[in-house]
Amino acid sequence: MSSSIDRTYAFGRWLIDCQRRELKYDDVAVPIGSRAFEILEMLVGSAGVLVTKDDLIRSVWSGLTVEDNTLQVHISAVRKALGEDRNLLKTVSGRGYSLGGTWRNRQPDQPAVAPLTVPVDTPFSNNLPSVRAPLIGRDDCLSELTDVLSAYRAVTLVGPGGIGKTKLAIELARRVASSFNDSVTLVEFATLQDPAGAASATARALKLASNDKEVTPASIAQAIGARRLLLVLDNCEHVIETAAQIANAALRYCPNVTVVATSREGLRIDGEYVAAVPPLSVPHPGTKDPELLLRESAVELFVARTRALRASFVASAAELQKIAAICRRLDGIPLALEFAAARAANLGVDTVLL
Repeated sequence: MSSSIDRTYAFGRWLIDCQRRELKYDDVAVPIGSRAFEILEMLVGSAGVLVTKDDLIRSVWSGLTVEDNTLQVHISAVRKALGEDRNLLKTVSGRGYSLGGTWRNRQPDQPAVAPLTVPVDTPFSNNLPSVRAPLIGRDDCLSELTDVLSAYRAVTLVGPGGIGKTKLAIELARRVASSFNDSVTLVEFATLQDPAGAASATARALKLASNDKEVTPASIAQAIGARRLLLVLDNCEHVIETAAQIANAALRYCPNVTVVATSREGLRIDGEYVAAVPPLSVPHPGTKDPELLLRESAVELFVARTRALRASFVASAAELQKIAAICRRLDGIPLALEFAAARAANLGVDTVLL
């Protein structure tokens, strides 16, 4: 009997190809993270039978200590991938999960995508900025997004301008880079005037040998092929349609690509997890204790940026209350706080508060 990794399971319009690690619906690949796929693979191998939470954790996270909530994140990703058929995945409260349906073994279909037109075998290099500043107030957010990124192949960080989406995405990419063999490509769309240039900008960032006039989202995906890659698409809002096409093509044709995007709105592609980036925490108006004020991330950022520009800066208790008022006035928006801190370094906190 063949091993489970060589099997392909079919039920209705669904197909699970364990060798290619693909989930397909009507022969179209559905984005799903690697951990979530491993959970689905174990469940389909025992279709109709209860698989306990402990068995899933032992199989998918062999040798690691994992909390139930981490498993639940990935179970949610499986349900999202199954879309309207999410009820196939049943929860047995307090015990585990089972996958419904009559799944049959069958031979995998031929890939729907044409052979690569740009055959490149070498891995992509890491082009993340070498200069980095401490990312203040985002530890919990980073930990949560790291879990999400192992469950979903497309994660979009959304929020208003200045909320810190780009810095958060880059730090997230740094944190998980080793999982992609340091194959991480950042594509910056901020300076593009014409959305039509988004595909060419992506090809240049990936260093693909393509003529700009011939670059399309599909040709980029074909050039990436089966290589492992974390693709970071930054500032997508003004090229949203093309960015969505690039991400969708990469997820559909490239089984080892994960996409992180930043935008003021979601890309609205299948399998996308949209994560709203919150502002930094600000002190309650009644807080007076300097230690409590400094625990709020907005105040911590303001003080750190002011001190970076004026090394002698030490905020007194009175100044900390004024800084707290500034932080509340600016709603904890990191970019606005950095601008205010730059003014405070030159003109003083009192002048900024006026």
